[in-house]
Order: sequence, then C-alpha cells, then structure tokens
Amino acid sequence: MSTVCQFDRLSWTELAAHRDAGSGLVLLPCGATEQHGPHLPVNTDTVIAERVCLEAASRSGVLVLPPLAYTVSSGHTRKWPGTFSLRHETFIHTVCEIASWLRSGGWSRLLLVNSHFGNDASLRVAVEKIRIEHLGHLQVGLKHTFLLTPAIRDYFVSDAADLHANRAETDLMLHLAPDTVGMDLVEDDPDRTAGTVFSHPVSQTSLNGVTGAPSLGEAARGASLFEEMVTALVSVIETAKTEEPPLPRQYWAPANS
Repeated sequence: MSTVCQFDRLSWTELAAHRDAGSGLVLLPCGATEQHGPHLPVNTDTVIAERVCLEAASRSGVLVLPPLAYTVSSGHTRKWPGTFSLRHETFIHTVCEIASWLRSGGWSRLLLVNSHFGNDASLRVAVEKIRIEHLGHLQVGLKHTFLLTPAIRDYFVSDAADLHANRAETDLMLHLAPDTVGMDLVEDDPDRTAGTVFSHPVSQTSLNGVTGAPSLGEAARGASLFEEMVTALVSVIETAKTEEPPLPRQYWAPANS
C-alpha cells in the first residue's frame, strides 16, 4: 500500500498537484476510542475505518485524511476504562470545520467513511450542515463500512443485531492487527435488545462490553471480509469522482452565487 494516498504524508505543493490532477475527492475515516470488550483494543473502529480507506484509496488514486479517533462514544458510558467521547455538538462542529478548510484548499468532494455506529446521527447532521453551507462548492457524502453492501451488513449482524466487538469486528482485527487481539480473553455476550422500546446504553445491555460471538472470530474470514469492504468502497469512490447533482446548476444555484 503506497503512502501517496495519505494526505498528511504530502507537502502542500504535492497536495496542490494531486488536487489539480485528480477528481477533487478526499476521504475522511471516522473511528472511535472506546472499549471493545476484554479482547479487542480501544482503537478497533479507527483501525478498521483507516485501513479500509487507505486500501481503497490506493486502488482509486484519491487522498485519505488522518482518521478521527475521538468521536461520539457516550453510549458506552464510563463503566469500562478506555472509552473517550466528544459531545455530539463538538464532533459535528469538528467535521464541519474540516470540511470548511478542505474547501478552502480547493477540494470539491468529501466522503465520510465511518466504522462506528455511534457516530451515525452526528455525521448525518454534519452532512446536512456541510451540503447547505457549501452548496455548489463542496459535495459531501457518508458511508458506513459495515453497511457498504447488503452481504456485508448481513454478516456484521449475523451474531448480534446490536453488535459490538462481535465476530465481524474480531475477524477484521485478527487480520489487520492480530498482535492487539487477545483471543485467550474473549467472552461472548448475547444481544439483549430484541423487542425493546427504549434506547439503552451498552452498560445496561452487556456484561463485558461485547454484544455478539467474538469467539467465532477467524483471521482468514477477516481477510475476505476486508477485501469485500475495500472492493465495495472502491466502487463508491469511482462513482463519487464524477457524480454531479441530478439537476443542472441553473435550477438550484442562488442568484448571487
């Protein structure tokens, strides 16, 4: 994997040249720093988001910003050490500020690539704010790594609908960062949210921070799942490079733009 796709490894002159020669698209991986049960590291979501983005970008010729590792993990509460969470408003503001600086640098397309479900609501708000504030100048989209295709989604929820540190995430980490996984410490814990009406934080639904069956984790399956995710993201990227609004500019552009 070439480092040329890593935004922060390039000088400003190299970045300008890449911007002018390319599609104007940049990826922003969004992870988390939070407990992932007794067997996975707290950077699990960040590792997955960044590695999927970097591999897809290396095949597509686009750039990847440094990942956001401190995001919204308040749903994991303070029960287990290792979890850090920004306020929703702080995270939304951070993403919007990054978008503003990206536009100032001359880029015109931003794809948020998220691997932590707890970020979903905040990222959707950020997308709403960015697309209106930068209308006609910066296009923005959001994709979740665990929902890139129906098959990927089905595998992620196969052992727990309210998944966390489950089989799929363990598969991926056994492939991507096996030295950080403690399979001798793994403890399965079932999904207890079926049929619930209210939204319950993880401390009220899990005994150990896990929801699912990570004991089934396999590095080989992680390798194939990773390839599925990368292939799917490459397809998204190729579409995003050239996608334009369905209606021509004269139908939606403000009169003073």
